[in-house]
Amino acid sequence: MKKTNVVKIGNKVIGGGNPIMVQSMLKLPPTDHKAIIDEINELEMLGCDIIRGTIPNMEAAKVIPKIVKNTNIPFVADIHFDYKVAIEAIKNGVHKVRINPGNIGGKERVREVVKCLKDYDIPVRIGVNSGSLEKDLLEKYGHPTPEALVESAYRSISYFNEFGYDNIVLSIKSSDVVTTIDANRLFREKYSYPLHLGVTEAGAELGGIVRSSIGLGSLLKDGIGDTIRVSLTGDSRDEVIVGREILISLGLLDEGVRVVSCPTCGRCKTDTLSIVKEIKEKTRHIKEPITVAVMGCAVNGPGEAKEADMGVACGDGNAVFFEKGEKVKSVKSEEIASFILERIEERISK
Repeated sequence: MKKTNVVKIGNKVIGGGNPIMVQSMLKLPPTDHKAIIDEINELEMLGCDIIRGTIPNMEAAKVIPKIVKNTNIPFVADIHFDYKVAIEAIKNGVHKVRINPGNIGGKERVREVVKCLKDYDIPVRIGVNSGSLEKDLLEKYGHPTPEALVESAYRSISYFNEFGYDNIVLSIKSSDVVTTIDANRLFREKYSYPLHLGVTEAGAELGGIVRSSIGLGSLLKDGIGDTIRVSLTGDSRDEVIVGREILISLGLLDEGVRVVSCPTCGRCKTDTLSIVKEIKEKTRHIKEPITVAVMGCAVNGPGEAKEADMGVACGDGNAVFFEKGEKVKSVKSEEIASFILERIEERISK
């Protein structure tokens, strides 16, 4: 897979083989800056690398300096329709703007935005979406095909290139998973701009997680993608948690507590689900890579627990605790979660 261009976004660098960044989007009103600052800082603690927020008007653009001053991760302004808002957002300190040249008001207005982007030396993300494809491309292709989406992307890139600007990140999204995968593969064959991956309008909870995991995971496994967002109808914290899990599962992120657990069966006599949930919930802030195994019985339990950094093979009322492949002690079932959490804290404090 061809190497992508390097793009600097605030204090982060993407493309060119740099680590893949997890992104999310603010769900709060853009003018509620105090709540937004709290949300961004919480998302950063969970592992969010870049945050995007909608900036629909000048009033929202005026809040940007307060947000940037009180947060650490790059802030991306999502702009539609009004090029003057894009310019104001750039002047007020955003680290990147996301726009669709097709709805910003024609080439001359794109030229004005490009001039400001150059003056402040920040990148743009061009967002191509199946729901807002140009009318002539819909007529040409019949519906939002991968080819139509890539042609739309090329058209948008050309607007910026025409004005001597190349500091570009692309996103090509569809609510259809296969279309998203095929469009991004086709784009990567032709262009080296960094790609932000996402399945738009993926949905809520399990359905949204599955669709995003398939779409993003398929592309990332092929070496395609520089930033990702798991778009969910719901809590932005879940977007970050799932995004990180995708990267960890593919071996693209080596940090955080990874809990391996069996699916359980009739042999299991311990409530392993509550143990797993408690461990995961109380270790989300930890960046050190640690694998914990919570196994429900003696069939695969001892072997899996030995493979992990630490783990338990549960029995009837107790469990055998392993660390670094060695049996350490027997633990009462009701003490498993607290005991593992103590061992994790001991490990990271060394």
